[in-house]
Amino acid sequence: MRAVTVAPGVPDSLRLVDDWPEPAPEEGAILVEALAVGICGTDLEIIAGHYGEAPPGQERLVIGHEALGRVLEDPTGSLEPGDLVAGVVRHPDPVPCPNCAVDEWDMCRNGRYTEHGIKGLPGFARERWRVQPKFAVGLDPVLAPVGMLLEPASVVAKAWDHIERIGNRAEWNPQTVLITGAGPIGLLAALLGTQRGLTVHVLDRNTTGPKPDLVRALGATYHTAPVNELDFKPDVLVECTGAPVVVLDAMCKVGPNGIVCLTGVSSGGRTINFDAGALNRELVLENNVVFGSVNANRRHWDQAAEALARADQSWLNSLITRRVPMSDFAMAYEHTGEDIKVMLDLTS
Repeated sequence: MRAVTVAPGVPDSLRLVDDWPEPAPEEGAILVEALAVGICGTDLEIIAGHYGEAPPGQERLVIGHEALGRVLEDPTGSLEPGDLVAGVVRHPDPVPCPNCAVDEWDMCRNGRYTEHGIKGLPGFARERWRVQPKFAVGLDPVLAPVGMLLEPASVVAKAWDHIERIGNRAEWNPQTVLITGAGPIGLLAALLGTQRGLTVHVLDRNTTGPKPDLVRALGATYHTAPVNELDFKPDVLVECTGAPVVVLDAMCKVGPNGIVCLTGVSSGGRTINFDAGALNRELVLENNVVFGSVNANRRHWDQAAEALARADQSWLNSLITRRVPMSDFAMAYEHTGEDIKVMLDLTS
């Protein structure tokens, strides 16, 4: 079968292999026909050789972790042939650590987890893949055009889950949320914010293109001014850019008892003059919390599937700005700066 692969650590080693082996039975009982994979910055960093780890004994890694497929066979009976399905990306470490032992692999403490298409497990950018029932998430049929959004939506669902857990440390009635960044994670964070009945604000530097209209279509407010120039203090701030200046401004922006969730990953090597003492004073005196969030466990994947099924499907479709056939696979991984989400069509 065909598969999109890289040699981890080797820049620009992306290849479409025509004779990749069928998925091994040990990968899982459920056999899936791949429909699509979404592409994100993680894939581009793997292609650039920054990280990535092939399965043991293999030189190449099948990439792709934002999966959408259709069940071909499931002898366990957990799903039916024809069902839409996504595969959970991260698997628990083999020790396991205390968190992995209770299926909270997103909070793994020893770093020995594995991840499809990223670390030690073959990805989903191949024509067929297998998955264990525990890691197979069934999708509503309405999500057939956009089900590859489930992985980024699961990351957002976890962020909101932890925001709410922290908020419940005291009497908490949040009204306003600010999302910094209107990429896929930011827009999905805004979607889940509106589904919670919050007043949602989204900040991004783009003044043209689809992002402003997508935000307004949610009933949210779009901003392009710097964070520190906004004339309100949100109860919750979800930071999705990873830009150091935005991150620091975000930590200073929330109101009393505010919660800042950092989901964007910053690149190192940049020094910024910053009054750390003032930040410390504000965090302490206003009981504010700043925390980081990454990945998701099965509970969050199920929450994300429900949230996407309840969303306006035309709005979700608008997030997919390019759908690229597998025969033109290299084009899917070209960073144009204009896309929101690119999808690789594995059925073409």
